Amino acid sequence: MPKPPATRPRPAALPALSPTTLLAVTGGQLVAAPRTSPESGGPAAPKDVRRRAAGQRTARREPTNPYLRLLATPGARAFTAGNLIARLPMGMLGVSAIIMIAGSRDSYALAGAVTATGLAATAVVAPFTARLVDRFGQARIAVPATALAVLGSLALVLCVHYDAPAWTLFAAYAATATTPNTGGMSRARWAHLHRGDPAALHTANSFEQAADELCFMLGPVVAAMLCGALFPEAGTLVGAFLLMTGVLVFAAQRTTEPPPTPRNRTAVSPLRAPGMPALLAVFLATGAVFGALEVVSIAHAGGAILALQAAGSCAAGLLYGSLRPARNVHRRLLLCLTAMTALMSLPLLAASSTASLPLLALCLLLAGAATAPTMVTGMTLVQRATPPGQLNEGMTLSVTALLGGVAAGAAGGGWLVEHTGTVSGYAAPMSAAALALTVAAAGASRRRPE
Repeated sequence: MPKPPATRPRPAALPALSPTTLLAVTGGQLVAAPRTSPESGGPAAPKDVRRRAAGQRTARREPTNPYLRLLATPGARAFTAGNLIARLPMGMLGVSAIIMIAGSRDSYALAGAVTATGLAATAVVAPFTARLVDRFGQARIAVPATALAVLGSLALVLCVHYDAPAWTLFAAYAATATTPNTGGMSRARWAHLHRGDPAALHTANSFEQAADELCFMLGPVVAAMLCGALFPEAGTLVGAFLLMTGVLVFAAQRTTEPPPTPRNRTAVSPLRAPGMPALLAVFLATGAVFGALEVVSIAHAGGAILALQAAGSCAAGLLYGSLRPARNVHRRLLLCLTAMTALMSLPLLAASSTASLPLLALCLLLAGAATAPTMVTGMTLVQRATPPGQLNEGMTLSVTALLGGVAAGAAGGGWLVEHTGTVSGYAAPMSAAALALTVAAAGASRRRPE
């Protein structure tokens, strides 16, 4: 049989060539070699070069503004948007309830008593709601708690509209006490995302305080416009809708949510944490500053002038957040309270003289400049004093103390206005600021040096 022709071996496939490949013959074979060695960092390692170049471009594109860097955190803009929507009704619902009840029942005394009852109920219920948020997670607790609060607002509208007995107004408004502390939940997310980064947390706390001031400055204006332009119940209805919508958007951002911390038997309330009682006392006195200033200013010059105090606080908060965080936060708190005490004397001086209203407005603007730095520094200390896993409860306790101070300051300022006049009433916020400074100094003297 004839032998089959011998098959020649097929040449190996040529490697893929690139413009940086050099062809050479070695031992009768064609080989491809790089033009430059890998150690030279040349085209032999194009992926590394591209990676380094991309890193340089990313570093160059990083924003220098601390607030832009803060909002560049993945997921931060989404939960911030939901939080701002949910926070705006905090300044709307109280004013809307007063306008709605006073307009239908012709009694500001009844309207004030109903809102005071809701404030007292919030002070009792809010810490328990925050404890559930820490234990089971923000999304699982905030959404049903907000739904209950919205139902309470809707019940209040129905009771007012259909002229229900007065006691039903108290019961309906008390049901709104389950509203979660959205500002505290947002601060807890920042603390979770930037744990171990004091500069970022300082900027985040300043941003949140400025957002508080902005919402409490715009909320009453929006509520008054809705109730006056549409119908008395419009402010409450729009506020309830915004609250529910904002909480749903906020809770939907699960990637930035802090993990729940199941409560063990050895866990104690943040109220017993070292330094926390003194901080809550400072917040209580600081709240009295706000409550007294609000009542006295409304009686002296009308409510519109209060927007200047909030504007000054908002601007100061944003500026304060761009500064470096303090090494000794307790000392910074003493400095802020000292500045607040000094600046709160300006409205008293302006009101006691024959100065015009624009000068009083300027003094209120300057007086508000110390508000946000004091609150930011105090919230930073609360975050440090609160045990891990109980941050929502700790910050809600501080807000509860603040609200209690607001109620006490409003009552004291109102008593002074009625018995001594508005000029003497401006001594109340200055005295409350001095009291907060005294309490903080006494607490600092018992504390170990940092």
